[in-house]
Amino acid sequence: MIPGLALLYGGLARRKNALALMWVVVASNAVVIFQWYFWGYSLAFSGSASSGYIGNLSHIGLKNVMAGPSPGSPLIPELLYAFYQLQVAAVTVAILMGAVADRGRVMPAMIVTFFWMTLVYAPVACWAWSANGWAFKWGVLDFAGGGPVELGSGVGGLAYSFMLGRRSQKELVNFRPHNVSLVCLGTFLLWFGWIGFNAGSASGANLRAVVAAWNTGLCAAMAGIMWCLIDYKYNRKYTMVGFCSGTIAGLVAATSSSGLIPPWASVILGLFTGVACNYATKIKHWVRVDDALDLFDQHGVAGAIGLIFNGIFAADYIISLDDVNTSVKGGFMQRNFKQLYIQVVYVITVAVYVFIVTASICKVVDMIPGCHLRCSDEAEQVGMDEADIGEFVADFVEVQRAFDTITMLGSPVVDYSEKPNALQAPPPIVAAGDRHGGVTDVGSRNSAAIPHNESQMSLPSETNRYSIRRL
Repeated sequence: MIPGLALLYGGLARRKNALALMWVVVASNAVVIFQWYFWGYSLAFSGSASSGYIGNLSHIGLKNVMAGPSPGSPLIPELLYAFYQLQVAAVTVAILMGAVADRGRVMPAMIVTFFWMTLVYAPVACWAWSANGWAFKWGVLDFAGGGPVELGSGVGGLAYSFMLGRRSQKELVNFRPHNVSLVCLGTFLLWFGWIGFNAGSASGANLRAVVAAWNTGLCAAMAGIMWCLIDYKYNRKYTMVGFCSGTIAGLVAATSSSGLIPPWASVILGLFTGVACNYATKIKHWVRVDDALDLFDQHGVAGAIGLIFNGIFAADYIISLDDVNTSVKGGFMQRNFKQLYIQVVYVITVAVYVFIVTASICKVVDMIPGCHLRCSDEAEQVGMDEADIGEFVADFVEVQRAFDTITMLGSPVVDYSEKPNALQAPPPIVAAGDRHGGVTDVGSRNSAAIPHNESQMSLPSETNRYSIRRL
């Protein structure tokens, strides 16, 4: 899943920032491996802790973690369970790293990673999965990480983006993925890995794991289809990026619920998630936060939807298929009416905690001399690949492109070599995340509703011919 995320983020970014995003995904994996070994696992899963909020250091350095029964299942050794949970933690942080897109410095992001794992991920994982966690004791149903993984990365990414600030206006104009092939390849590597991710949360080769795998595929497929249909409704195009976005939203929703609800409910979940997350791409414009890679709407919103669906559709006959959790009750549909309330409170609590603590970590790290989270204006202009990495995802010679004549499919030929006039307006500004045909400047409170003909601006004469260098 880590390589899949690296390819996905690299394809979604501008070419001049693609390798930097791939770097933070891979490097954060290394940081998480050490942190999880050092004290991350102990803070999340130590069995002797009793606070209900966070574990203790009884397993620091994986001390006394060997062949004993694991917190996930008495049928597998704890050392194996710790390694599996390491992969879950690494994927979570890799998702979070999408927040640095186009303007975040890579080394301060690694410092944020270590402290975020310690103060955000470990406590929330303890709440949901530790036998002494308050959410676990209360009866919260969170199968593979709707809280720690999806709300953690989605809401955490929104907080990180908020602290970084919006990109410059120039970077928002005509922003589009630089390599859709990488987006597609990354998505389907993620889909393949996600099946193992969710099925593995059943902690054994059992029927519950098989149901989780089926639910993962069903939810992702339905969400991808619905996202594309909504795109077609507004743009009359079936975009590959749209299908990939919907698929990922469906995978996220399945993370929360795949081992808890029956397959027919996963079909409904996928359809609902595809619609809700597509429209949720507008939230970042309402709150005026430049969430460049849509972490919140695809991970935060979809994760919350999956958790709430657990409160409605969770079925005891699915949960008990692992022959371990035989006494866990189902949801609202099985007359366990309070489960829906429990799930909603859990979602709100995790979201508020993650946002506040993530923003606080970013603020403190940013105040350390030499650790400013955001790059300089010059670095943002030349690209993070050149500023921080010194290598490029695809190096090539400088290209001169003439835009004397622009011909758009289905539109008349317009000559822009002459000065624009009132009857000859240039193309509108289109920014990241706009999947419904409107102008989406994250700096404008009303940007999501501005029609094209009201937002067109005159292009300066310098844009008739310009140089593209690693852009």
